[in-house]
Amino acid sequence: MLQFTVYLLYSATHQKHYTGFTSDLAQRLLSHNALGHDWTSKYRPWQIIYTKVFNSKAEAMVYEKWLKTGVGRDFIKTLIH
Repeated sequence: MLQFTVYLLYSATHQKHYTGFTSDLAQRLLSHNALGHDWTSKYRPWQIIYTKVFNSKAEAMVYEKWLKTGVGRDFIKTLIH
């Protein structure tokens, strides 16, 4: 069964974070750190600071969206600080 991971990346160098989801976390981290993604390429290097696995893309998308709300951003701040 294909699983989807919601992930939180953090760039300590630039004090930036990025939230996304993927079905291949290792490849996705590599692409953020090595390839030319517009926003994330400016703030390399990235490290994974949080993950949560879901059994469906829909569940992962809902959780990713929640992380981008006020309550979700507060949760992210607790992980970073």
